This record gives sequence, C-alpha cells and structure tokens, in this order.
Amino acid sequence: MKTKKIYVCQNCGYESPKWLGQCPQCHAWNSFQEATVTAKTLKKTITNSKPLPLSTVKELGPTTSIKTNFTEFDRVLGGGIIPGSVILLAGEPGIGKSTLLSQLAIAIAHQDKKRQIYYLCGEESPQQVKLRFQRLTKNLAGENLFLFPELDVDASITTIQQTMGQNPSLVIVDSVQTMTSQDASGGPGSLNQTRLVTNLWRQFAKETATPVFLVGHVTKGGLIAGPKTLEHMVDVVLSFNGDRQHQLRLLRATKNRFGPTAEVGVWQMTDHGLEEVDPSQLWQQKRTAPIGAAATVVLEGNRPLALEIQALVSQSFLPTPKRVINGLDYNRAQIVLAVLQKYLRLPLYKYDVFVNVSGGLQTREPAADLALAASILSSYYNRPLPTRSWFLGEISLLGEIRPVGQSARRQKQAQGLGLQNAYSWDNLSNLRQLIPLVRPQK
Repeated sequence: MKTKKIYVCQNCGYESPKWLGQCPQCHAWNSFQEATVTAKTLKKTITNSKPLPLSTVKELGPTTSIKTNFTEFDRVLGGGIIPGSVILLAGEPGIGKSTLLSQLAIAIAHQDKKRQIYYLCGEESPQQVKLRFQRLTKNLAGENLFLFPELDVDASITTIQQTMGQNPSLVIVDSVQTMTSQDASGGPGSLNQTRLVTNLWRQFAKETATPVFLVGHVTKGGLIAGPKTLEHMVDVVLSFNGDRQHQLRLLRATKNRFGPTAEVGVWQMTDHGLEEVDPSQLWQQKRTAPIGAAATVVLEGNRPLALEIQALVSQSFLPTPKRVINGLDYNRAQIVLAVLQKYLRLPLYKYDVFVNVSGGLQTREPAADLALAASILSSYYNRPLPTRSWFLGEISLLGEIRPVGQSARRQKQAQGLGLQNAYSWDNLSNLRQLIPLVRPQK
C-alpha cells in the first residue's frame, strides 16, 4: 500500500508537501501538522452508483420531511428533517447540544414507533446517556431507541446497516471528533480523521436516505473545529449558542440547503431540559422604569426580540477610564460613546462606562444604538427614562438618528409588550432631543 507524507493546515485544510510557518490560504501561524495519506483512503469514497434520469428521481417535498414536534427546531430546519440529510450541530461545551439531541431522539421515538434511532455514544457511556434520557422524560419506552458505544466509523455503519432493516432510521453521532477510521492517519479529532469520518457518514446518509446528526466541537474563537471542508460536506450547519450563566439558548442555521438561514429558534434551559420559548415572553416591561435602562426591539433572523440595555456611568479615578461592554459590539459601543461626547459635550472621558444586555442576550444590530445612548444618558443624569418607552434607531458619526429596516414588525412586537412610547427617527432628528427626557428639571 503506497503512502505519502504531507503537511496539512489544521485551520483550513490547506495541504503542502513541506512544513510552512504560515498558511498561505488562511494566514494562520504554526498550524501545519504532518499527516499520512494512503491509497486506500483515497479510494474509500468511490462508489458504483449509476447516473439517474431526472424523471426517475423522487422528489423531497415538505410531506417527506420528518417533523420533530419542536416548533423552534422545525422552523430553523425549514419545516423538518429531510431524509438523507447530514446536519452538523456545533456549540460551546456545556451549552446543551447533547440535551437538545436527546430530547429530539425521544420525541421522534415516541412519535414514530417504527423508526429506529441510533444514538452513538462517543463522549459518554450508555449508562450516562440513559441517565440524561431519564431526567428529560418520565415516559421512556426505548424499544426503538438504541445506544451504540462504538467509536470506529466503519464498524458503526456496518452494524447499523445490518440492524436497521426496512424501517426508516435516524442516526445521532455525539460527537464526530471522537470517531476514527482505520483508513486515516492521526488520532481522534485530527483533520484527516474528521474529514474521512464525515465523508463516510455523508455517503451512508445519501445511500440509505437516513438523516444523520453530527455533533461538532468549537475552537477558542467560537469557530467549528476541524477543516473548513467539514462545513461544505454537510447539508445543514446549526449553531447552538448562549451564555451558560443564563437560561436562554438560540439555535441558528448558518447553512441550510433545504430552507432559509434567517430563522432563529429560542429555548430556555430548565431542570427538565430545554423548553421552547416565545420571544415575546422573554421581556416584560417593569412598572417603574429603572435608571440607566432602555428598551429596544432587534431582529434575530426574521424574529423581533425585545431587549433591555443597561448602562452604568460612574466617575473614574484611573488614568484611562474603563469600558466594559457585554452583549453589544464593542467597537459599535465605542462609536456611540464618542458621538455622545462630541455632540452632547458629555465628559465621558472622566467616567467609567459599563454596558450590559439583560438576560445574557447578544446583538450586533445598529438598531440598538439609540437605546444604548438613552441608557447612558439616563445613568449619567441619574434620571429614569419615560415609562413604557422604547428606542429604535441607528446613530451616525454626525450625531444623526437614521432609520432601520422592518420598523413595522418591531413596532408590533413592542406594542404587544405594552411599550407605547416610541422614540425613533420619526420624532427625533438628533441626539440633543434625548436630553430633555433625562435632564433634571430646574
């Protein structure tokens, strides 16, 4: 068997016959590792499939998709799980990926008794996985739910093909970085192993029309671990994120061959697993408006979501005042502070400014600029904003308030939450008109 040694970038998958200090494709430093390529590895993906006339190919419409009974999940996937699709679910450790897929397996197992669900336990033992299943549901039948503690991808696929029979199946691989193949060099999670394992599962899904979920790890920077080709090989890439110190979880589709990528699913982590949440119930207007808090409505995908932006402005005794921004884009917040300092003549260079979005939510939308400015002014003057008010608008470098898109949907969401007083580009032309709302009366 002929083998050859190459050097592969662990960040983007670029191959080089010699070691390089910097990758010429992604410009990452010290990312090349030695790998061995065999002829068997290259032949592994070659199949004996034949060309099919277009008229003989069966259509995959909405009626053929598998409903998960999770409204949020079906919305993000574009209506349900398409047979034969490969779905990559990535997120930070402890965010709830295994919990989400466990609830998904339980729901589908109860919904369709004939469907066989295989849960490959790569990071946990079957006993540990069963404990999680028992915590998530009291009605655990499990006749068609199989826990499979196998890390070899070839043995896993062979066993599943022999036991699945004629009934439709669903496979959950938790996680793809723990599985290996004897035909690839390197340890579990290496570039060669991850690429070959994903390719074999993709080939299995297409040949048997079996949906396959792959759980993926993320790097320190929040990117999906492994080569970039991993995201190109799968059909759907889902990002499950949120703050582990808070209960809210958001599911986004960064790639979806069968539906839109603008939808967002919202969950709340509880003692009994993940519960679907209506975004309109995430925020409730308080009776008394607190000092330094302003409400706004942002768009997460196509869904309006009400947020409360909190600001604390306090006198600084340091040569360089502190700037702590949580939940908003740091550079965007710095621009808003500079605009307030220049056009409203606020001496913010002598004050520490702390900004936070309540509930652990995050947004990078410029529509929250006006609410950020209002919360900073409220804290600076130590006066609350008008009750039942909300702010919407983008702040330019000239101190102007500019309109944002889909204002009608935002206004409908705000009115449903009892926010009646809207401050935007319709009634505010510049930031100076915010000062009478918070400046103490003489």
